[in-house]
Amino acid sequence: MGPLLTGCDWEAEATRDFERFSGNTMGTTYHVTVVAEEGASLSIDTDAIQRGLDRELAQINQQMSTYIEDSELMRFNRAPVGEWQALSEPLAAVLAVSRKVSERSDGAFDITVGPLVNLWGFGPEAEPEEVPTEAEILALRQQVGYRKLNLDGRRAKRLADIQVDLSAVAKGYGVDHVARWLEAQGVENYLVEIGGEVYLSGVSPRGDAWRIGVEQPTLLQEGGRMALALTDIGMATSGDYRNYYERDGKRYSHTLDPRTGRPIVHKLVSVTVLAKTTAEADAWATALNVLGPKAGMALAEREQLAVYMIVKANEGYEDRFSSAFEPYRS
Repeated sequence: MGPLLTGCDWEAEATRDFERFSGNTMGTTYHVTVVAEEGASLSIDTDAIQRGLDRELAQINQQMSTYIEDSELMRFNRAPVGEWQALSEPLAAVLAVSRKVSERSDGAFDITVGPLVNLWGFGPEAEPEEVPTEAEILALRQQVGYRKLNLDGRRAKRLADIQVDLSAVAKGYGVDHVARWLEAQGVENYLVEIGGEVYLSGVSPRGDAWRIGVEQPTLLQEGGRMALALTDIGMATSGDYRNYYERDGKRYSHTLDPRTGRPIVHKLVSVTVLAKTTAEADAWATALNVLGPKAGMALAEREQLAVYMIVKANEGYEDRFSSAFEPYRS
């Protein structure tokens, strides 16, 4: 989802040795910060870490991208309807997280919504010159529905000619994958960020919790709206103020409600979710963004999700928090 997170600059305050890594992946950028243990120098092979990060992320992209014709996901989307297909462990894991959030959000999160996203001009295809007709929307809704995908451990099958699109969860999973890879290299203190989705572990270069800011929901006012001190947690933000188009004076969000086939129209500008994994945070942020401020917060309370919403009010914006988010407010 949208790159609505900003990291604080640690260089001026650093008390520990650290190294930064960055690159391109999944149509966006990634940033990784690795921090040494207290009183120790950072004993890592930086070239090997950079190569490893690029290699691991290229592998995830090859498994989950809809922009790579021979990716594992695209091969699955072309497989015969009704036939079980073996899946890699990462793809199976992402589909399982997606199914869980789809079920618990009553379909507000749906990885089969791709055809409708394309119809409205927010996929690989260009924006439409005309707003889609009711008939076009109804026709494509027959090709959408998470219940048309069966999962059984490391295999899955399509029950209809659906097209799975993981853009609302793959970046979060990529963050988690990189986090696990870093830990396998013996790294305990790190920040991993892909396109605004983040996982934080251990301590920052200052030797305390990582400080992460949530951006103002306007392009006219830069800087963070709220700073959070976090560690050992995943964080994702979903918002639509950066990605939309207008036709005849009406604004159309890139976030679609899979249940209606239409862009969302409520006043929730952005929603930030904290969770044990970034993949879960990523998927839940999308689901809550679809549901809007009232239904979304009700679901957050029911699921005991740590959620921070920025909602458009009569004058500016107002902040809303779930009960589970309260411990993180500074």
